[in-house]
Amino acid sequence: MSGRTGLHHLRAGGVSLVLDVADGRLPVVVHWGTDLGELTDAELHALALGVAPQPFGYPVDGPMPVSVLPEASTGWPGVRGVAGHRAGAAPSTRFAVTAVERDERPAPWASGLTVHATDDAAGLDLRLEIEQAHTGLLRLRAAITSRAGDVYDLAGVLPALPVPARATELLDFTGHQLRERAPQRQPFAHGTHERSGHRGRPGFDSGFLLCAGEPGFGARSGEVWGVHPGWSGNQRMLAERSHHGVSLLAAGELLEPGEVRLGPDESYVSPWTYATYGVGLDDAGARVHDWLRARPEHPRSPRPVVVNTWEAVTFDHSLDRLTALADAAAEVGAERFVLDDGWFGARRDDSTGLGDWTVARDVYPDGLWPLVDHVRALGMDVGLWVEPEMVNPDSDLARAHPEWVLTGAGGRLPGAARNQQVLDLADPGAFDHVLVRLDALLAEYPIACLKWDHNREVGEAGLPPSGRGAVHAQTHAVLRLMDTLRARHPGLEIETCASGGGRVDLGILQHTDRVWASDSTDAHERTAIQRWTSLLVPYELLGAHVSAPVAPTSDRALPLDFRCAVALFGHFGIEWDVTEADAAERRRLAEWVALFQERRALLHSGRVVHADVPDPAYDLHGVVAHDGSEALYAWVCTASSDTWPPPPVRLPGLSADRTYRVALDGPVRELDGIAARWGVPLPWVEAGGAVLPGRVLGEVGLAMPVLFPDRAVLLRVTPAG
Repeated sequence: MSGRTGLHHLRAGGVSLVLDVADGRLPVVVHWGTDLGELTDAELHALALGVAPQPFGYPVDGPMPVSVLPEASTGWPGVRGVAGHRAGAAPSTRFAVTAVERDERPAPWASGLTVHATDDAAGLDLRLEIEQAHTGLLRLRAAITSRAGDVYDLAGVLPALPVPARATELLDFTGHQLRERAPQRQPFAHGTHERSGHRGRPGFDSGFLLCAGEPGFGARSGEVWGVHPGWSGNQRMLAERSHHGVSLLAAGELLEPGEVRLGPDESYVSPWTYATYGVGLDDAGARVHDWLRARPEHPRSPRPVVVNTWEAVTFDHSLDRLTALADAAAEVGAERFVLDDGWFGARRDDSTGLGDWTVARDVYPDGLWPLVDHVRALGMDVGLWVEPEMVNPDSDLARAHPEWVLTGAGGRLPGAARNQQVLDLADPGAFDHVLVRLDALLAEYPIACLKWDHNREVGEAGLPPSGRGAVHAQTHAVLRLMDTLRARHPGLEIETCASGGGRVDLGILQHTDRVWASDSTDAHERTAIQRWTSLLVPYELLGAHVSAPVAPTSDRALPLDFRCAVALFGHFGIEWDVTEADAAERRRLAEWVALFQERRALLHSGRVVHADVPDPAYDLHGVVAHDGSEALYAWVCTASSDTWPPPPVRLPGLSADRTYRVALDGPVRELDGIAARWGVPLPWVEAGGAVLPGRVLGEVGLAMPVLFPDRAVLLRVTPAG
């Protein structure tokens, strides 16, 4: 082991990461996974010897160490951690470590490792950072600095982490608008499984979280490892398995050719790559949730019940109609009124006015004050829709500054999409113009939140005049714009929206306070969308709204109780023109709003759990308090089952040694659609509840009611006695 510069054991939250920095090489992962406990230096050395790669011959004699930035110079034939060239020369790297710094990090991080390295032949310096949160979540990033006198064309930086050979199954996500984050599984076979996106945002079909796990891993079982690129622009994720016995997961920013060109002493800093481990997906996701909640900037006040105007009025703005909607919203208990698209410029449809961030005087002759005053007098705060990154060609802004529009090669405009083009926020003039306009609005009106939309993919758009790839610079500019507005207006919240759920990632969540998971408000579709979005996003950051009786995105008619039960497990809101609801519907909706307000402290702080229900027609999900003192579950049916009645279902996450009472909760008390209507009673329901130890509820479970499709009931779990 001569030449070893150190073994480092990062350990927190039930997760161990053991790194070997040997012979001046970049860190090699000896172990990433379950907590190994306290290990002596001798034990760490023995561990490193015991799992060291075996000699395999060509092209490098001896063991093949694959670092967290894999290098071809070690003999690794797969993905390169750092890729680039100088006029075609030196396409590979061989970094030599010059210093390793181990230190504690500010909360919510526990500890970290910073590795400095250089490659004299390539003329590059490297600073590699590896951090572990108190929850066990890991993140990695690398800074590349060019030291030579010519230009280094950087093709990409892709941190990677190995997973054990027993992780033979892959899970990632795909989708489209109105059906974001749809899971897909496949064997982790030899070769490369890559998910890349050139959309200028993660996209509806983003891989989201690329997981490798033991065969059949589920919500509560099987070891699972996952990586996620914390980046809101073009992304790249891959799983790679070699016949040499090495399996890697990697994630990072996808750079277009020529997008990042480093001159002397210029640097590129990669976005953070996040990595989580758990026994089951709930465990892996909880590490992310707990880290997000521990951040100083995480929302602390109760999340307000939102009413958004889009599906109620679309572009048909009038003060009378909006004040009537506000009155109806206040009647059912809403706490925030968000004015969506159509309030500015000549914006009477989606073809004009985008980019002209001044109040439409033909619609609002006295500005927004009459509506704002009315809403605030009802006890609600006010939110506003904006889309700062885009512009309609038919707008005052585009006519005045055509040079601020992103163009393709030769200055050609990209094809129109949504009647809009992308505004070049990397241009200082365009950035300052948008900042001044939005800053003025926030200074004039008491706006509590901005719903920040992104309705067009960047596609081929490039930086004028060259047409060079724009996404890297554009994404940094957008995040800087958000941060500047939040710094100038303390307390301002921002919701990220991209035609729904097209920009949901841990990068954007460092600058925003809420994600709009999908433009689909169909509760049937939302059941799956919210389930998988919540793998990374806790419920208090996940916008979930009650739609109209017939969902406008699917034309599906759904019962009010079902729509509300689905929206309950999120940041609850209403996307329905409540003025059209009859008195009984308003009373029922008000009951659900009151239930959310009563339960939101639990919903927005507890551990998110899912049962592994073998019947695809049913789902059981819920939230359990971290101390195990209480829980709330939803039993949901979305299809006709081939089993009748359902077998007992385990209630996950409860404390084994506590005794609980389980009873129905919420407005659904008559159990519309339950098996009792057909002569199959549930004794524990008829008795008003069941009293059982958590161990029994978690291992044996309870018999669940038969439900018609698109029905749900709530189960409230409290201490017995």
